[in-house]
Amino acid sequence: MQISGRRAVIVLSVILIADFMELLDGTIVSVAAPAIAAELGAGEAALQWLVAGYTLAVGAGLITGGRLGDQYGRRRMFLLGLAGFLVASIGCGLAPDSGTLIAMRVLQGLAGGLMIPQVFGVIRATFAPEARAKALGAYGAVLGVASVAGPLLGGLLVGSGWGWRSIFWVNVPIAIIGLIVGAKYMPESRVDERQRLDVPGALMSAAAVLLLMLPLVQGRDWGWPWWAFALMVLAVPLGWVFMGRERRLVAQGEQPIFDPGLLRVRAFTGGLAASLLFFGALGSYFLLLSLYLQLGTGRTAMETGLVILPYALASIVTSGIGVQFANRAVIVSGSVLLAASQVILLLMIGDGGNPSYWALAVPLTIGGLGLGLTAPSLINVVLAGVPSENAGAAGGVLTTVTQLGNAVGVAILGAVFFSTLGAENDYGAALESILPWQVLCYVAAAGLMFLLPKKAMQTEHA
Repeated sequence: MQISGRRAVIVLSVILIADFMELLDGTIVSVAAPAIAAELGAGEAALQWLVAGYTLAVGAGLITGGRLGDQYGRRRMFLLGLAGFLVASIGCGLAPDSGTLIAMRVLQGLAGGLMIPQVFGVIRATFAPEARAKALGAYGAVLGVASVAGPLLGGLLVGSGWGWRSIFWVNVPIAIIGLIVGAKYMPESRVDERQRLDVPGALMSAAAVLLLMLPLVQGRDWGWPWWAFALMVLAVPLGWVFMGRERRLVAQGEQPIFDPGLLRVRAFTGGLAASLLFFGALGSYFLLLSLYLQLGTGRTAMETGLVILPYALASIVTSGIGVQFANRAVIVSGSVLLAASQVILLLMIGDGGNPSYWALAVPLTIGGLGLGLTAPSLINVVLAGVPSENAGAAGGVLTTVTQLGNAVGVAILGAVFFSTLGAENDYGAALESILPWQVLCYVAAAGLMFLLPKKAMQTEHA
């Protein structure tokens, strides 16, 4: 069933707001971490697991969540995931200790892994062709804004006196409204032929993601022992076995968790590689920038959020352009602007000074402009040519790669940052050490975008 007009706007609003909420909760905790530690007595390891537990749970469930929606109904799985996210958010807000809070964060992540892949499936299966590309572009804009809104909103809520629990309570009314409106207006959609869920494939895909992401997220805290690298190495043969199983299921006419044939779509594989680099640089940037602003320059959580505000506003301004003109030139220009913003920031902090708010607003505004140009169009590229029956699984792979990019970026660039920080706690020098690598990531992502065919950049796909 395809929808358009007012109903399409309502449904799109519900799924994008829910998606924004899930993405926001992945980063908002980083700014609130000091307040959580002070009230609950959480140690460094517990604070890391507040972020890691959520990220790992989301990453492990995305591909399976997408296929569950394809098989058993995207509306049903979306509402189930949203209800789970609501319950987990209430649990986070009421958590009496750090252990309970970590458990509720893992539940949040599992619910998000079920909910988020349905966004792609609903858009591809129920939106009219003329509205589909714009809806995907709007998702890209939400993805970009959410990546910067977490530290901003977290700083404002905690700094204004509402306390760290408020970052979870804000989810409650949003989720309730989403459940009511979604149940009334969202049509059901699934693949035409229902088949048995590939449970072994689901378990293998989740295990492979966990083996890869767990050391990336926790490796620095562990001190990078040999077995952390062994876990990542084990992910390779397990992934190979998983792909072999999925190919056999396709050959037998059965429905796999992930169709390996999707990897033959050049726009899909090229876009995934570009997304890995792009979001790897972006995810690590705001975590490390927040540390520099709060611990290096002495800014409060609210002041840190206000410094990041120009980035968010600028990305909103250019997101419309990114959606309207989804072509290679726009995407590459955005990535180049992001690289330029990092170069300017590098020059600005290179003298060891403490840049003012207005000085920092220059590179942050340029970076936000670049983000708005790239993120909406990049989503269209990644999903270009993906058949509707695989939309949920492809969306799960896309979001998994985005999460993996964030984890890889934080692990690698975070290691460079903290090794440079040293005993002297020179946060300016530490931030300066990772900016060239982020520039390299954006430039490399732009190069991959040049390899994409022009046809994959069209704004409408049947």
